Amino acid sequence: MNSYWLFGAVIILVLQSSISTGEAQDANTLEIIKQLQKRIDDLEKKVKSLEAGKPAETPGIDTPSKQRIEALDQKVKILERNRELEIEAAEAKAKEAPHIKLGAEGFSFASADRNFAIGLKGVLQVDSRTFLDDGGIAGNDSILLRRARPVLEGTVYRDFDFLFVPDFAGSSPQIFDAYVNYRYNPALQLRAGKFKSPIGLEQLMADRDTFFNERSLVTALVPNRDLGIDLHGELFESAISYDAGIFNGIGDGRNSSNFDFDDNKAFEGRLFFQPFKATANQALQGVGFGVAGSYENMQGNSATGLPASTGGTLPGFVTDGQQQFFAYNPGSNAVVTASGEHWRLSPQAYYYWGPFGFLAEYIISNQKVSRSVTGPFASASLDNRAWEITGSWVLTGEDATYKTLIPLRPFKPNQGDWGAFQLVARYAELDVDNDAFPLFSNPGTSASSAHAFSVGLNWFLNRNILVKTSFSHTDFSGGGGSGSTAPAAVTRQDENVFFTRIQLAF
Repeated sequence: MNSYWLFGAVIILVLQSSISTGEAQDANTLEIIKQLQKRIDDLEKKVKSLEAGKPAETPGIDTPSKQRIEALDQKVKILERNRELEIEAAEAKAKEAPHIKLGAEGFSFASADRNFAIGLKGVLQVDSRTFLDDGGIAGNDSILLRRARPVLEGTVYRDFDFLFVPDFAGSSPQIFDAYVNYRYNPALQLRAGKFKSPIGLEQLMADRDTFFNERSLVTALVPNRDLGIDLHGELFESAISYDAGIFNGIGDGRNSSNFDFDDNKAFEGRLFFQPFKATANQALQGVGFGVAGSYENMQGNSATGLPASTGGTLPGFVTDGQQQFFAYNPGSNAVVTASGEHWRLSPQAYYYWGPFGFLAEYIISNQKVSRSVTGPFASASLDNRAWEITGSWVLTGEDATYKTLIPLRPFKPNQGDWGAFQLVARYAELDVDNDAFPLFSNPGTSASSAHAFSVGLNWFLNRNILVKTSFSHTDFSGGGGSGSTAPAAVTRQDENVFFTRIQLAF
């Protein structure tokens, strides 16, 4: 508004009034002008007050009315302050309350300062194995409870984490993981207890996240879970991760019991690089490569230092279908034991970009074994080797990952959402050192190598429910002799097995 514009408008009104009424008295005209001038002055005061951002005084309001307005204004201020105090009190109370969370990632609760926390998770896997043209082997077609593991994890005093994982799927309960981890910072942590040995790339994958029901032939040459102390951490925004630990030491493919079978310990380590993880180049972020290995010198003769006896009665190696195709089973009732040096070396790599995933690893397991009880008495360092390559493609567009795949559109058929689908394929080989035959293994029953090809389709209904189907074909070199038990009965023909799995994991 502009005071001059107002004054001009008033003058025009005065002139119009003068014209319409004819000749007016000078006295009346002067009086009208004075009244209009007063109104203009009042309007100018209001305009100046508004322009200055201050409320204009309203003429004609008496003192009692002003007092009532001031009293109401004071009450409003008091109510506003009380509300602020209530909000502050509620915020302070919320800071002191524990945090409770229940969702797709499990159940957890923590103290207000997050220094103490505990979480409950779990994995349940119901599998089936159907063998085709298996030569009449009895009992290998089955529906089985592959894993039934409650997972208890937590934190105490902010820097100390723990994990406890029993398994109830086998013939008797076992403890698979039980450790405490001191987390000084991400780059410097110390873990003690029972946990996975830091060697196999596929083995270090969480059991809920493996591409196939069973891991590849490579895993037959790496230790599983062992008791030990491990220094580990991640450097330069996870561009480099490392492990260096001292463990009891176990045979290939074994899980440790709660005791050691000799006094010497195993030294195990791993160095893994993800140099482009923190860069903006998405095509390179998923590059990872590294090397892992172990060394131990067994002081005595023990069968516990040899591979696991899964799928048979003697130490040996198993197929994708968990049937033993090689065993340390020389003739003449001779007994084979682990004695002396055992070292492993495993270069490994993966690559993930968009829906595509790729994983590859190679393993050498060099172990000294001895033959006893019946002659000829002998020892040898056997150089057993395996490798694998695995590819995956997520058909529904989600990003492939080394960890848990989460569907963008969880299963809701009434809304046209079906979850995520992933195609997987794998090829693997395991070669036993030729020096194993015939002194340490019977070439008429045990195969000297196995070659496996697998394809599968994984259906992720949501974050927690997964359905897997896959087919695996394995052929053998050597073996196939007489006998109704493994490894002879297994190596007599190719292994063809169809897998399914229904999994609940949270």
